[in-house]
Amino acid sequence: QLQLVESGGGLVQAGGSLRLSCVASGRTFNSYAMGWFRQAPGKERELVAAMGSGGMPYYADSLKGRFTTSRDNAKNTVSLQMNSLKAEDTAVYYCAASSVPGPVFVGKMYAYWGQGTQVTVSS
Repeated sequence: QLQLVESGGGLVQAGGSLRLSCVASGRTFNSYAMGWFRQAPGKERELVAAMGSGGMPYYADSLKGRFTTSRDNAKNTVSLQMNSLKAEDTAVYYCAASSVPGPVFVGKMYAYWGQGTQVTVSS
């Protein structure tokens, strides 16, 4: 079992930055592939970033260059740095963990999800 808790969301003006964190409980965090997803109102959930247990990150093409994810296995934490935010980045952001060797790009392959954190970008 793994529990995930996100933090760091909020309201920011367009062009600003936010850093999301996701803290995991469990002793085997370093064996999980991790992912960030987001869901905007009326839209389907979409992948933001995925990272295998080894730490190599992959990003949605539309977000490359603006978003960066990293993990600190010693702290059971994965982070998402979001820069140059746009109004269309407004969504609930979720971190997720998969026991499948990563990186994992499909949401249904993730067994554990955080509660989500709201990110609102004002234009």
